[in-house]
Amino acid sequence: MADANDVYRLASALPHVVEIDSDGFDFRVGGKGFVWSYPERRPGKPRVIRTDIAVLYVGDEAEKQALLLGEPERFFTTPAYDGLPLVMLWLNKVDNARLEELITDAWHMRAPAEFVGDLDAKIAPPGTDPG
Repeated sequence: MADANDVYRLASALPHVVEIDSDGFDFRVGGKGFVWSYPERRPGKPRVIRTDIAVLYVGDEAEKQALLLGEPERFFTTPAYDGLPLVMLWLNKVDNARLEELITDAWHMRAPAEFVGDLDAKIAPPGTDPG
């Protein structure tokens, strides 16, 4: 089971990541958000930053639908995110390995091309060619 501390640890370990000051977590690469706390909005009430839910960039509508339909116990969306390549993830319903995969994928989709090699070099086993 993952939590906000795991998001922080995994996202901040990626190259060129900037953490934006917020009431929860908010990580960007190349000026683009890739994972942040869900800002829950309820009619007539102030928004609440939910650190038990991560918003993840997924790239496109097909990937979004695949996650929503394939793992409905973990992923959801709201009308505010209709048409956007974003999903919400219940952190307590995912293990750290899966969370790392999701955060790394989100980073890859948002990072400028010149940054991608830096991640590949960081995760390549010693003595191998990352690219």
